[in-house]
Amino acid sequence: METHLLSIMIFLPIFGAVAIAIFNSGPNGSASNARNTAFLTTLATFIISLIAWGRFDATDASFQLTESAEWFAGYGINYHLGIDGISLSLILLTTLLMPICILCSWESVKQRVAEYMIAFLLLESFVIGVFCALDLMLFYIFFEGMLIPMFLIIGIWGGTNRVYASYKFFLYTLAGSVLLLAAMLYLYFTFETTYIPDLMNLAPQLPGDVQMWLWLAMFASFAVKVPMWPVHTWLPDAHVQAPTAGSVILAGVLLKMGAYGFIRFSLPMLPFASYALADFIFFLSCVAVVYTSLVALMQEDMKKLIAYSSVAHMGFVTLGIFAFNAQGLEGAIVQMISHGLVSGALFLCVGVVYDRLHTRDIERYGGVAHVMPHYAAVFMVFTMASVGLPATSGFIGEMLVLVGTYQVSQWAALFASTGLILGAAYMLWLYRRICFGELVRSEIKKMPDLSWREIAIFAPLVILTIWLGVNPAPLLDLLHAPVEHLLEHLYAHTGGQIGALRGEAL
Repeated sequence: METHLLSIMIFLPIFGAVAIAIFNSGPNGSASNARNTAFLTTLATFIISLIAWGRFDATDASFQLTESAEWFAGYGINYHLGIDGISLSLILLTTLLMPICILCSWESVKQRVAEYMIAFLLLESFVIGVFCALDLMLFYIFFEGMLIPMFLIIGIWGGTNRVYASYKFFLYTLAGSVLLLAAMLYLYFTFETTYIPDLMNLAPQLPGDVQMWLWLAMFASFAVKVPMWPVHTWLPDAHVQAPTAGSVILAGVLLKMGAYGFIRFSLPMLPFASYALADFIFFLSCVAVVYTSLVALMQEDMKKLIAYSSVAHMGFVTLGIFAFNAQGLEGAIVQMISHGLVSGALFLCVGVVYDRLHTRDIERYGGVAHVMPHYAAVFMVFTMASVGLPATSGFIGEMLVLVGTYQVSQWAALFASTGLILGAAYMLWLYRRICFGELVRSEIKKMPDLSWREIAIFAPLVILTIWLGVNPAPLLDLLHAPVEHLLEHLYAHTGGQIGALRGEAL
């Protein structure tokens, strides 16, 4: 088990899905057994990820827990797995959120329960595979494979306009990925290998113009996944139509795959193009932060408001990645983890009141704190974390990103900082309208407070959100070595240009 931890994490959810398909699917299948199997499988996967964390040496920047096996013998394409501190942190986030998604669907999903659980287990396998893959083709299979279960989750168990939203999600993300595949094939035929660590050393030798084209091809896929402005329009529709658990995993994990692609591929393999186009990324990120924050202020649907806030928060992530210094990069990854916890929790908060009142219209609420004080307290914690209040995880990531960005581009840091003010405006305005005010609607007076199951769902998210805000050292310790290694790699392959910026930052 110790030498195959990554494969176990990838394939255990698949085995759980197969078990549900064999024993619990069909008209005579037991929904209760399907739920129990899915929950126990995701919980076991989370425990295995904790074991992997215990086996991991945070001071070592190289890929660890590696596995290798022949796949396409003679073609240089093999089954390679391995993780560093960056990928481990995202795996831990994924395996934590998955059992929470199963729990939050326990009562709300009543149709085709077995198929629903199978889709989530397959989704978990593909996502973990993305963060473990050390082979280009293996990465691409996992990267695109996750589209299928997410497409089904939105299209089958979503809202009234679910078919439109699911096709929009699928086509947007697939279109960009065609160019990503073309870039990967170019690298394969040029260097006759798909082993990512080798390509990190070989690809930077490509001429500058070739790097630019390859970078743009990869950007087409990663930018849609983040999503960056202006290719973000699929996200609000997908969130509004998706079931609660679908929104949680979409915001909590799937959006991070695009940013992970920038860190794993664009920066180390195409450093010249990354440096040359950094201002382009800064511009798009600042527009995303300001524009989508303003749009969020105008929303009357709770889910759509939080969806636009996700685009704004991910704008901080792309800013930090292309700041090319330790503060920016580490802040971007911390922001990814924080956003996964906080945005996922906010969608859970929406799901709680939606299950009771069956509407997401903000104007239909008011005075909820009078009848649901525990819910109001939990909602307040995540509202403050989304705003970036000190002592919450949101503050650590955003401040590190702004510090790193300011040392490279003061104008970008200035525009991005307005997102903190606008974020406070739309999130506090949302909280004010939902929880405070006079309790006048009779249907709200009948709403029960959080159940024990819902408290169990929120408890780990509340604890982690505050813990990372007070003591981010365990997470930052995972990131120091790989971030430092990446910066040294960028310095070595850009003739000192990025190194000069890094020197100013340090």
